[in-house]
Amino acid sequence: MNKQKRWICSPPKPPKAKVPGTVKREVEDRATKIIEGILKPKHIKPPSDNNTFNYIVDIYSKWHQNYFYFIAKYSCPGPNAVSPFFESKFARMRYIGNERFNLSYMRHTEQWFEIYSNLSVDECLKAITEDPHFLP
Repeated sequence: MNKQKRWICSPPKPPKAKVPGTVKREVEDRATKIIEGILKPKHIKPPSDNNTFNYIVDIYSKWHQNYFYFIAKYSCPGPNAVSPFFESKFARMRYIGNERFNLSYMRHTEQWFEIYSNLSVDECLKAITEDPHFLP
């Protein structure tokens, strides 16, 4: 059996931009205002009489490394539910440096899809509240 070896170009990945504490706090504060003032009133509704459908009970956000996630927590009231609750991330802001972010949404394939690049915090939050890609 003849095995051939090939060289392929594998450029180094660019280093991740470290998020300054001031940027983290600013993003958290602004996101909390958007979540409490717009997203929760718009998407959290009382449960229906039909106890077989999942429904949103909370929306929150959190940092993980240089990513800032928006997360919806769902209740599973049905009798066949594996768990009483589950969480689903629906928006991701990736810090790229200089107080700029790339914005992605979670596709039905469970893969992140980046649709906006090089946005400010305000531009990201506006897109999350107005663009239908970012529905929880």
